[in-house]
Amino acid sequence: MSKIEPFALDISEDSLVDLADRLDRTRWPEEETVEDWSQGTKLAALKELVAYWRIEYDWRRCEARLNSIGQFATEIDGLSIHFLHRRSSREDAIPLVITHGWPGSLVEFLGVIDELAEPADPDQPAFHVVAPSLPGYGFSGKPTGTGWGVERIARAWAELMQRLGYSGWVAQGGDWGAAVTTAIGQLAPEGCRAIHLNMPIGRPGPEDMQSTDPKVQRALLKLGFYRDWDSGYSKQQSTRPQTIGYSLVDSPVGLAAWILEKVFYWTDNGGSPWDALSMDQVLDDIMLYWLPATGASAARLYWESFGSFGEGTVAIPAGASAFPEEILPAPREWVERSLTNLVYWNELEKGGHFAAWEQPELFVGELRNCFGQML
Repeated sequence: MSKIEPFALDISEDSLVDLADRLDRTRWPEEETVEDWSQGTKLAALKELVAYWRIEYDWRRCEARLNSIGQFATEIDGLSIHFLHRRSSREDAIPLVITHGWPGSLVEFLGVIDELAEPADPDQPAFHVVAPSLPGYGFSGKPTGTGWGVERIARAWAELMQRLGYSGWVAQGGDWGAAVTTAIGQLAPEGCRAIHLNMPIGRPGPEDMQSTDPKVQRALLKLGFYRDWDSGYSKQQSTRPQTIGYSLVDSPVGLAAWILEKVFYWTDNGGSPWDALSMDQVLDDIMLYWLPATGASAARLYWESFGSFGEGTVAIPAGASAFPEEILPAPREWVERSLTNLVYWNELEKGGHFAAWEQPELFVGELRNCFGQML
């Protein structure tokens, strides 16, 4: 059995000075020729973010927060896995493994971990929270060979929970985290009692194309927009991740533009990304790609697994929360085709793709209601 080692972040000053120098030497393109974001990240929005990054942003604040939660690393299947582990003081706490996606990271969960572990209301369920960085993301190791797709990650997470001594546990995720959590549900490893998704995965059938149900029509409309206008990143990362990786690892502004576009399009906002998330929150996330240089390694997960996203069925108890601005919405009847034992379903009135990041209180409530009802 591999050891679990404490992990502490202490990024060198040289790395931060190098970042500042690169930001100062940015060669900017001309402004877009449209008024909106339809050509991609707007120059004015990116310049505003980069100016804040250069002058006001404090990485040490984020670093201290991550260190305060409790960071660890352990080798699983030949790869170092970095994770946050926040144990609850409650003896009845439910062990929970929670998985981020792209272009997210562990920082998506910074606003929910404490409340999940130590609820202010003692009558609410509590959780021992385990939040791993996906392979090739954050401070987990970067795979040096092929094969680290969602099924292998699911098996690694099951091993991680066993290694931590949790004999009964639940799993949760959105985006790639939803794919990994679905794979956990399909594998049904010993100890996994239930799963919850905040990006429930479902696909339309031939009969849905002629449906007059407003929810189905809206879902088809959003799926069409994603396919035609919002999925260029996934096509690039699932076919040629190495090519875009050079830019993402070498240029902090290029990386920020790549991520900020998705923050704008995938959050529930009123016309500005800062309606949903603060600049500090977005930059904390960008830094977890910039500092460990994971632009290429993170993109490779698309190459490994994009074609099998959402395949198969899950028979163990499952729950799902549908946030209104999800990028790939799925009505309940679509979701029930893959989650065949769907025992919890709720449709929220606000929130987007990054549920825990955007709406921490609603997200915590969903996990409490779902797993509290199941367990």
